[in-house]
Amino acid sequence: MAEIKYGKYFFNYEPKPEEIKLGRTGIARLDNTSVEGSFFYWVHWNLPGSVTPPAGHPPHIHRDAEILMLIGTNPDEPTDLGAEVELFMGPEMERHVMTKSTVVFIPPNFIHCPYIIKRIDRPWIFVEVNQGPVHTEKSFRQLLPIETREKIDWSRWQDEGY
Repeated sequence: MAEIKYGKYFFNYEPKPEEIKLGRTGIARLDNTSVEGSFFYWVHWNLPGSVTPPAGHPPHIHRDAEILMLIGTNPDEPTDLGAEVELFMGPEMERHVMTKSTVVFIPPNFIHCPYIIKRIDRPWIFVEVNQGPVHTEKSFRQLLPIETREKIDWSRWQDEGY
């Protein structure tokens, strides 16, 4: 039997029960701890009935550039996301609404979010690429109104790598 030389480059992901419960079932995850030299990648389904926290993912920055891909799954209309998602950008919290398959580029140390899923009509795929070896994040919770901050479970949104 031939030696398997390149199996170390293949990864499967087991979704966590809490991901499944939230309707955001993980598909794939990879970073520098999985294979040296890799960027951080995270791919998951968003399913009808997904639960969004009160403020979605709160405002934050990353050390490295980030790319977010929201990909619709309707083969008859691939540009239709099948959902409505809000993403706020910059310290002034400029609101953007996505209903079509979209790619968002976020420069390093650029404030972005909340990221709020308003509705899901059909499953769609989310891909996050942090263009660095591991996920980093620093919160800018002070940009949210105090009444919103008080509703958030901050244990879900920990600062990493700053």
